[in-house]
Amino acid sequence: MRNWLANHWFSALWLLVWMALNAFLFAQTFLTYEKSDNYYYTREILGTALAVARASAKCLNFNSMLILLPVCRNLLSFIRGSCSFCNRTLRKPLDHNLTFHKLVAYMICIFTAIHIIAHLFNFERYSRSQQATDGSLTSVLSSLSRHEKHKDSWLNPILSPNTTVLYVTFTSIAGLTGVIGTLALILMVTSAMEFIRRNYFELFWVTHQLFVVYMVCLAIHGIGGIVRGQTKDSMDESHPHNCAQYYEKWGDDDSDCKYPQFEGKAPESWKWILAPVILYAFEKALRFLRSQQSIVINKVIMHPSRVLELQMTKPGFRMEVGQYIFVKCPSISHLEWHPFTLTSAPEEDFFSIHVRVAGDWTENLVRAFEQQHSLVPRIAVDGPFGTVSEDVFQYEVAMLVGTGIGVTPFASILKSIWYKFQHEDHNLKTQTIYFYWICRETGAFAWFNDLLISLEREMEELGKVGFLNYRLFLTGWDGNVAGHAALNFDKATDILTGLKEKTYFGRPKWENEFSTIATAHPKSVVGVFLCGPRTLAKNLRECCHRYSSLDPRKVQFYFNQENF
Repeated sequence: MRNWLANHWFSALWLLVWMALNAFLFAQTFLTYEKSDNYYYTREILGTALAVARASAKCLNFNSMLILLPVCRNLLSFIRGSCSFCNRTLRKPLDHNLTFHKLVAYMICIFTAIHIIAHLFNFERYSRSQQATDGSLTSVLSSLSRHEKHKDSWLNPILSPNTTVLYVTFTSIAGLTGVIGTLALILMVTSAMEFIRRNYFELFWVTHQLFVVYMVCLAIHGIGGIVRGQTKDSMDESHPHNCAQYYEKWGDDDSDCKYPQFEGKAPESWKWILAPVILYAFEKALRFLRSQQSIVINKVIMHPSRVLELQMTKPGFRMEVGQYIFVKCPSISHLEWHPFTLTSAPEEDFFSIHVRVAGDWTENLVRAFEQQHSLVPRIAVDGPFGTVSEDVFQYEVAMLVGTGIGVTPFASILKSIWYKFQHEDHNLKTQTIYFYWICRETGAFAWFNDLLISLEREMEELGKVGFLNYRLFLTGWDGNVAGHAALNFDKATDILTGLKEKTYFGRPKWENEFSTIATAHPKSVVGVFLCGPRTLAKNLRECCHRYSSLDPRKVQFYFNQENF
């Protein structure tokens, strides 16, 4: 637990501050509407549901202000670059931008439900008080709209006993925008479920564009001023503490209490969301302009296991290790953008990606390049964007764990290291790298072998044999492969990969790996980087906590995971 706090304290603090602000805004707004004299008469009709509706509305505004910020990828990349000198813990929240985006969305759903339920009670009480004929204070307040003299100072939005709640809902600005905005929110949230997002991406993308409808509805939701309070001038003439009990004599010539006057509260939602919407619009415009820049595909390589490598150039393109880009192929889909980690190094004069078939879109992309003759399919590129892998050189010791095509961010890192050694870069903080690659089939190793062989040779020539320690694990094999490897185990190079390091069959025993590294580096800070599935992430995170020393001067493991 102590190690977890040391690694994630700033992220935890960020979440606590966010939740505390929600609680503060809710409580402060609730008390304002529950205690304020301006809303004394409104409370007579609505009761506590008034304060609940307004408090949840304030929290909706606050979270709607935040919802777009975590998906402003250029902003996050700028912050990451500007904060490169910061402590790695301070950059942790940037690695969880999509998680925070989802949490804010869930909070919006919760407060939307509270807001709707509160207003259902409000409208029911509005309707009941409008139809009352008992001469009570609520009936008098509701009848103001029926008097010519007070028709502009109504308190009850249901203006007559013949007006239904359904009619007000679909004819008032507040009611109509509330219904449309809620439907848009429901469609966005349901289509963002992982199953739909992964299998029906275009449906997810299209419905998520309804955020524009949601934001517009939110901005104009309060224009109608349905929730009304007593005017300042009216408070001076007819303060509820002095006149509420004498409501039957309001307006009498011998009475000091006049009829109270009411006005709607000015809309404020637009003030909350204006700046984020402008920022997001600028983000989208920038991404659109960058996606329109011409891309030159220099080389197309089809590796074993149907792994497609594209080497490209683009004017003004600059990258850092571990970054990723979004790729679109208009001939496949005009809507779908897919993230791919860059496998090239910043020192190279091109940028590259490796694409493995993992769905309809990637299948169509690989097929398009397999079948191309003279005409290469056009692609658009947006990015690059920063990731947690940029921090790899901030650690003395790094553990890089990739599964299958998840090795791509580490290809960029290892290539960059190779170039740094070529140019004798003495500013490299990292002293040792442990690299683990877990694959299901032998063909998956093929496209990465050349780089590992070059690194092996380079480390030997520079006398840094211990700098790069790598383990290749094959999880899917038949008896013939295993038997053939066993018979040739005494050869200088591995029979499957051609590398000096032998291929292991099965999965790594992480407890042994962490224990060995902790023993070898008893006083080091070890960065653990994963690009792989959640189950493996959970295992590695637990090992990081278990094998970190309670003494902060001794070995500490910090877990980092790629998150698009």
